[in-house]
Amino acid sequence: MTTAWQEFQERLIAKMRETYSEEVVDHSMNPRNLGVPDKADSHAVIKGPCGDTMGIWLKVKDDVILEANFTTDGCGTSIASGSMATELAKGKKLVDAMQISQQDVLEALRGLPEDHEHCALLAANTLKEAVQNYLKLRNEPWKQAYQK
Repeated sequence: MTTAWQEFQERLIAKMRETYSEEVVDHSMNPRNLGVPDKADSHAVIKGPCGDTMGIWLKVKDDVILEANFTTDGCGTSIASGSMATELAKGKKLVDAMQISQQDVLEALRGLPEDHEHCALLAANTLKEAVQNYLKLRNEPWKQAYQK
């Protein structure tokens, strides 16, 4: 027997599937890498033009991203985009992670409605800034003491 909550969730997911790909629904309902890790080698936080804020944290070893985590105060497409961007980044060399673009996130999610494509751009830009911050700190390690 299903509860009223379960029925609501099923109706919500069915409605989402009318607009979004299965990948978007899955990543927004079951985000990967969500949350702030205990320790990170770098992070970046960007506020997008729509008002959504995304943060990405990286753990790096030998110029390879071992872990990537994210947070956002945005909508389901921001959650899906952050989830996918961090999945795309894990295991990649820093130079390759810098190449992850809005289009890469959109393709991995199998598209977003045009009015939500900026969420993929926010995720890609936040990832790039986190990598750039890591490279800056690597070259000037004394600045790590001033990072939060």
